[in-house]
Amino acid sequence: MAPARTMRFSNDCLQVQLRANCRQRDVYVIQSLVPPVQENLVELLLMLDAARGASAAHITAVIPHFAYARSDKKDAPRISIGARLVADLLATAGATRVLTMALHAPQVHGFFSVPVDHLNAIKVLAEHFRSYNLGNAVVVSPDLGNAKMAAALARVLGVPVAAGSKQRLTDDTVIIDRIIGDVHNREVIVLDDEIATAGSIVELLKLLRAEGAGQISVACTHGLFTGPAIERLKQEPDIAEIVTTNTVPLPPESQLPNMVIRSVAPLFAEAVHRIHEGESISSLFSDELTYG
Repeated sequence: MAPARTMRFSNDCLQVQLRANCRQRDVYVIQSLVPPVQENLVELLLMLDAARGASAAHITAVIPHFAYARSDKKDAPRISIGARLVADLLATAGATRVLTMALHAPQVHGFFSVPVDHLNAIKVLAEHFRSYNLGNAVVVSPDLGNAKMAAALARVLGVPVAAGSKQRLTDDTVIIDRIIGDVHNREVIVLDDEIATAGSIVELLKLLRAEGAGQISVACTHGLFTGPAIERLKQEPDIAEIVTTNTVPLPPESQLPNMVIRSVAPLFAEAVHRIHEGESISSLFSDELTYG
C-alpha cells in the first residue's frame, strides 16, 4: 500500500499527490463513494489523473460502494443520469478498469466505457447464515427489483424465496402492499442490496409480522444507515440481527448491538491479485449472479 497526500487550498480546491513511483506500473486506487460522496469522488478522480500523469501502465479504480448507481434512469423530467456521468468521469480521469461490488442495477455496468469487474457479496453473506439451522427459513427481497439477488442467496442456502411488491413515493418513503411467497411461521432473512434510510425495511417488517413470520434477520451488502435509519431500526426490537459488509465504513454512532459486519476485503484482494496476474475472476462471482 503506497501513501498519498491530499491537500486543500484556501479556495477549498483539493490537490492530490501520489507518494510512490507509478511509471509503467499497475496502479489500484481504492476509494468507496460514501459520505461525503462528492468529496470522495473528486479525490478519486484526482488520484486517477495523477496516476495517469505519472505514466502508470494500467489504472484500476477499486470502488467497493458506487454511490451513484441508484441514478440509473431518467424517471423525471430534466434530470441527470448520474451513474452514467460518473462512469464517464472515471474513464476521462484515467481509469482503465473498474472493480466494484453490487451495483444497484445491472444496467449500470453498461454505462462504463472501460472493463468492469462487478463482484457481489452473496457468498460472504451466505457463509454467515450457513451456520444456522435453515430448515424453516426463507429469503425475502423488499421488492421485485432485488428478487434476483435474493433468489441467488436462497439457492446457495437451499431455502425458498419471497419478495415484496413495493412502490417508492420519495427517497425515504415507500409502500409495500403484499408479499409474493409464503412467510407464515418461517424464519425470515430479509436481503437488500443496500440500506440507506431503512424505509423499505421498516415497511416490509410490518407486512412480515402481519403475515405471521417468525424470527427476522436483515442482511445487505451496503450498510449506509443514513438519515433516520438508526432510529428507525432501534424501534424494531424483534430484528434478531442486521448483517452487512464493510463496503461502507460505519462510525460507532451508526452501529447497533445486533449488527454483524462481514469483511469483503479478502474478496477484493483476491480479485486484485487475479486482475494483476491476468487470471479469470469469474469463479469469485456467485454462479447465479455473473454480470461479466
